[in-house]
Amino acid sequence: MKRSSMVAGALLSAAWFMPAAMAQPACVAANASVPAGANTTDRSAPFFIDTTGLDLGTAPPTRNPSNPNYPRAAELPDGTLPPAGAEGNFIIGPTHTPARETAAQDKVPHGTIHSFTFSSKDSVIYNPGMIRDDPPNCRNGSIYAAHTAPGDPSNVIVTTSHPGSWTRTIDVYVPAHYVRGSAAPFIVFGDGGSTGSYPGRDLFTVLDNLIQQHRVPPMIAIGIAAGGQDAQGSERGREYDTVSGAYAEWVEREVLPLVEQHAGVKLTKNPDGRATMGISSSGAAAFTMAWFHPELYHRVLAYSPTMVNQQWPHDTALRGGAWEYHDSWAGPAGPSLSVTVNTLTPSDASGGAPLIPNSPQKPIRFWFEVGDHDLLYPAAVMPDGMHDWVLADESMAKVLAAKGYHYQFVFARNAGHVDRPTVAQTLPSALEWLWKGYPVR
Repeated sequence: MKRSSMVAGALLSAAWFMPAAMAQPACVAANASVPAGANTTDRSAPFFIDTTGLDLGTAPPTRNPSNPNYPRAAELPDGTLPPAGAEGNFIIGPTHTPARETAAQDKVPHGTIHSFTFSSKDSVIYNPGMIRDDPPNCRNGSIYAAHTAPGDPSNVIVTTSHPGSWTRTIDVYVPAHYVRGSAAPFIVFGDGGSTGSYPGRDLFTVLDNLIQQHRVPPMIAIGIAAGGQDAQGSERGREYDTVSGAYAEWVEREVLPLVEQHAGVKLTKNPDGRATMGISSSGAAAFTMAWFHPELYHRVLAYSPTMVNQQWPHDTALRGGAWEYHDSWAGPAGPSLSVTVNTLTPSDASGGAPLIPNSPQKPIRFWFEVGDHDLLYPAAVMPDGMHDWVLADESMAKVLAAKGYHYQFVFARNAGHVDRPTVAQTLPSALEWLWKGYPVR
């Protein structure tokens, strides 16, 4: 725990030493197109933004899944989903009708929900928390109006973050079929809690129905609210976008014991019976949990995962953050990084980051989705070649296939970021795919 606490302290240090009396930035809206002045023409130059297949006449731009830079995918008839258990790349939509399992069904036993709160003041790994002062009524305004390091649009300078405290809600779903005293499989999902984001609020209903139909095992579901706010300089960004084992270690050491205590359950230690789930940045965190701790988690589910350069502060050991799971840093040439187990070190040898292509295959089963008009460079101040959500997730599919991973990737037409109709259409089948191979009684 001491090591993780030191890592957390290092992450905060860049924010703490910023001038305290900086003027509050004006309220600037999120960008929805290619930033002005971005490098879109010279692929060999730093921070190249690939606009291939982008329809810039829509806001945000719409992506063509037939883009030659994307891996080949099977386009399914509108309204249908991939066959049960199928692996690889699929295109669905444009119609997204909610699955029947997203609605409560008669004669289906309902699980019970146990809720408790957790304060950063009681944490070791995330104490103190991080708070960013945004302009009033301007979500992420400090990010959109920020500056970047001279000559480096990948390194945003946040001057309005400071230490503080957060209290979050944690919800624990216990299925009606749980046998008290038995070690149950479970799924941990970020952006959960009573005040959490979609789709966590509807996950429990889906589980009621799937468990009753014997399509997934009777599992505990643990919804953990984010620390607070969003993106660089926030507690949520610090927890979800950092490419390290810290968040998984926090869940394991500080959250799961409280789950067992408050809900009166026993959680399995078998990594094959443990899953992670998230949306956007918590989707990236779900993958990061399994990547850095495959001895804890083998199954991952994510909607619009943020596999882009959101890590903050800028880390010279992994300059592109989660982008470097699948692609090299898009900035000027620098020293290569070698991967030894979970450690990144400078190296003169060939290889290194990206992480997935240059690491041994890990026992991770991954279901993920992205929409055809998902996020594209929301912070115009960061035209860094590493903030295209669709390209990032398509690249994830490419490198996962090359390494022989078990994965299913869904590209959804007529769908935005963490698209609610798409989630309602796909969540039951995604959960069933995720738990393939695990005993269902």
